[in-house]
Amino acid sequence: MAGLAESGSNPDVDLLYDINGLAKAAPHWFDRGMEFVGEYGLLLAMVLLVLWCWWTVRRRGAEDAASSVAALVWAPLAAGIAVLVNVPIRGFVERPRPFVDHQGLDVLVSGKTDFSFVSDHATITMAMGVGLFVAHRKFGLVGIGLALLEGFCRVYMGVHYPTDVVGGFALGTAVALLLSPLAMALLTPVTKAVERSGRGGRLIRARVASGGRDALIPGARAERLPEERDLAA
Repeated sequence: MAGLAESGSNPDVDLLYDINGLAKAAPHWFDRGMEFVGEYGLLLAMVLLVLWCWWTVRRRGAEDAASSVAALVWAPLAAGIAVLVNVPIRGFVERPRPFVDHQGLDVLVSGKTDFSFVSDHATITMAMGVGLFVAHRKFGLVGIGLALLEGFCRVYMGVHYPTDVVGGFALGTAVALLLSPLAMALLTPVTKAVERSGRGGRLIRARVASGGRDALIPGARAERLPEERDLAA
């Protein structure tokens, strides 16, 4: 597999030079920004997007909130499982980083000594993006967009071939989708149990306005108005 990277006429290598060549033409400050975004920024953005989606689902307080939150919990779990699956794949393929076999690349991140195929960053972000899509379509599309940008950044930074990124996208998508039914079957009862609990239920559904009064989460004790208490007395 390492031999795939050795030919300069390989479209994978040609595209690598084309994208990484943008880094050479860009100002130094822009490259430093891309380095941070590609290494840490988009991962952080993905985590914040999951939290934002959870907050939105929680405040909406729909009947399917428990299953939606279960899907949100699955998103980072899918990313973690996909990275674990990638460990034997990297060891089997043993593809060196692009800058090992190709000269003239503008490498923005130093210290990368592990194998290149497949990209962990692409795998993590796409698994989370697809997991988000299962929970909430609009947030999921944004997450997938961030994953695509992450893949571009990894090639731009000179630390991955385009096929490393495509492989990461495929791996993250496969894990998030193929294991989703099992994950939902296991996680949904847990989130429903949390929803029925006291204060823990607010992690699933918040108070929502209904007819001018606050509707409590399921299982919570409703407060009576003074007039209702008088009538009950």
